[in-house]
Amino acid sequence: MNINYEKEDKLLYIEITEEIDHHSVDKIRGKVDNEITRYMPRKTILDFSRVTFMDSAGIGMIIGRYKMMKLIGGSLEIQNVNQSTKKILEMSGILKIIPVA
Repeated sequence: MNINYEKEDKLLYIEITEEIDHHSVDKIRGKVDNEITRYMPRKTILDFSRVTFMDSAGIGMIIGRYKMMKLIGGSLEIQNVNQSTKKILEMSGILKIIPVA
C-alpha cells in the first residue's frame, strides 16, 4: 500500500495494491485508520487502480472509512475502479454516498 499526504491541502492519498477480501481487509483497515488518525485529513482518496478483486469485506471497510472521515469533518473518495469492482460498488449502494472518479 502506497500512502501520500499533502499537508497544504490536507489530502490523504492511499493506493491500495492488493486484493480486498476477508483475508486482507483487517490489515488494510488498520493501516488506513492509522493514517487517518495520524493526519486528520480533510479528504481521503482511496486509489483502486491496482485492486483486482474485492468482496463484501471490502464494502464494510469502505463504509467504515466513510464514517470515520465524516466524524472528523472530512470526506472520502474512491478513484480508478475497474469494472468488476464498480459493479460490486453499484450493487451495494455505495455509489450513492461516496464519489467514485
